[in-house]
Amino acid sequence: MINNKKIVVILPAYNAAQTLRQTFQEIPFDVVDDVVLTDDASTDETLRVAQELKIKHIIRHDRNKGYGGNQKSCYAKALSLDADVIVMLHPDYQYTPALIPSMAYLIANHIYPVVLGSRILGNGALEGGMPRYKYVMNRVLTFFQNAMTGAKLSEYHTGYRAFSSEVLKRINYEQNSDGFVFDNEMLSQIIYAGYKIAEITCPTKYFEEASSIGFAASIRYGLGVVRVSIQHFLQVSRVRSFRRYAGL
Repeated sequence: MINNKKIVVILPAYNAAQTLRQTFQEIPFDVVDDVVLTDDASTDETLRVAQELKIKHIIRHDRNKGYGGNQKSCYAKALSLDADVIVMLHPDYQYTPALIPSMAYLIANHIYPVVLGSRILGNGALEGGMPRYKYVMNRVLTFFQNAMTGAKLSEYHTGYRAFSSEVLKRINYEQNSDGFVFDNEMLSQIIYAGYKIAEITCPTKYFEEASSIGFAASIRYGLGVVRVSIQHFLQVSRVRSFRRYAGL
């Protein structure tokens, strides 16, 4: 706990058997109260490793629900455990668990309701081995997204995120995609709802065992990001209304 706030880490896992153990063992359990892992119908030994690690809350999808669908299960379970702060950590060891206390502190002490671990601040992306085409796409998309949303984030595409339970209870994340664009739809909802977002410098690692989408999937993801950004602008401009923003 931090400031008497319950901290729950969620691990949306898919074929993470080779990296899950190292990720889990570096979680700072002096502040983390619970861990939730959702295995999205992995075809490797992810479930076995999770059971060996005695992760208390394991959800197994019988079929692959996608990156967004995986997160939906994680968030719902974390909220059912009365979490005050929920930190999403990818179990592929691209992001260091050592930043969990810093991210959770900002939320537990009511400084920010949302915290992102940015790979762009401090040049962590390229230093960590991010492919240059992904870096360029990240910068171009982020520029466009800031223009459409009016925010000033260094990146929208990090998978290292922390939320107050208030935020997750208010935004209707269940309306969002089950695919990779889910993260951007969530941020669009959060910005539209008026929540402030903090960013902290986050190193990252790109290596063979770490999960990463390929070039074709990256293009589809980029097009999805453009679509969400335009929809956000249309919603703010009251030209059109979209279901994901209902009630915000």
